[in-house]
Amino acid sequence: MENTLNLQDITATEDAHTSGAYSKRPLALVRGEGCTVWDADGNAYLDMTSGQGVALLGHAHPAIVQAVSTQAATLITCAEAFYNDRRAELYGILQALLGGEEPWRFFLCNSGAEATEAALKVARLLTNRTRIVATMRGFHGRTLGALGATFNKDYRGPFEGWLPPVTHVPYNDLAAADAALTDEVAALIIEPAQGEGGVHFIDADYLRGLRDLCTERGVLLICDEVQSGLGRCGRWFAFEHAGIVPDIVTMGKGIAGGVPMGLAAWRGELGTIPAATHGSTFGGNPLSCAAAIASLTALRELDAPARSAELGAWFADQLRGLNLPAVREVRAQGLMVGLELRGRVTPILQALQARGILALPAGKTVLRFLPPLIVTQAELQRVVDAVGEVMSAE
Repeated sequence: MENTLNLQDITATEDAHTSGAYSKRPLALVRGEGCTVWDADGNAYLDMTSGQGVALLGHAHPAIVQAVSTQAATLITCAEAFYNDRRAELYGILQALLGGEEPWRFFLCNSGAEATEAALKVARLLTNRTRIVATMRGFHGRTLGALGATFNKDYRGPFEGWLPPVTHVPYNDLAAADAALTDEVAALIIEPAQGEGGVHFIDADYLRGLRDLCTERGVLLICDEVQSGLGRCGRWFAFEHAGIVPDIVTMGKGIAGGVPMGLAAWRGELGTIPAATHGSTFGGNPLSCAAAIASLTALRELDAPARSAELGAWFADQLRGLNLPAVREVRAQGLMVGLELRGRVTPILQALQARGILALPAGKTVLRFLPPLIVTQAELQRVVDAVGEVMSAE
């Protein structure tokens, strides 16, 4: 479908009706293919954001397009009051992905924040405990339960008094977690790779220690893999780098190739939750399930974890090799890459955009790259060259 609105038309209409919740760049994206997106004026950009980490397979991937088109002509919606063939097929794929002899249980929803909400409610229901432990710099979503676990006080501040009881402890500090895991704690929720919080990665020994502490004290270990999962960090799940199995895993973002989907998965031996204690009208609908089946199948065929590990290591080495004085550190795991800057990130984001490259912040001083996992070495080299040019001018 050809776009007929220009940037001025689009921005004027959105500005007149926006909620105000989002800070927007003066850019109207109207089309995408692979790792490239186009604006309303026909300018092309290399998308190193994956639409906030969503487009793991890039934009308009043929398998996703075909799956959505076929399913839309067959059956779009089917609530979980009924059984459904697409949902059953997806459960089988997810079970194989997570592994183990016992069947995993799944609650399907529409976003990563909803996956967090489900995980927190499941933990409360399965343990009959009330407190949550989360980590500093952690980000788990902006709905009320998820917001309680999210650390950023700018997000939480306006809603204090409505949030669940959560204790925040330093990341990669086992002694602090040890002290916080009392007999009132239902779950510890943690990101094995912190994206929004500045691109920080968990220490494997620390995560193994958390696993032992949680097991010892009857606390459920929730690993938030919404951004880090499905091959992004060089394994199917970032927790696999530590060789542990969480009690609950949350997923979202790219699981359905850009069609909204999230889920909470928990070990089957923990049991099911009582009927009517949670629900979702659109969760597990056939359209999203068909897209997820196509997405996960394509990621397996791509061998996404291995590709991410190889390309991400090369990309990070090239960025480090620039030896830029304006960069304190390059942190990377697979194709989640962050540059800790000595100054503010906003001017760098603007300069890269002017050169046709879209990137993300991760706080005020971190430049974050989340490219589609189909990105090529040539495309990454283009980013390296642009970063060198932009940062050398600083």
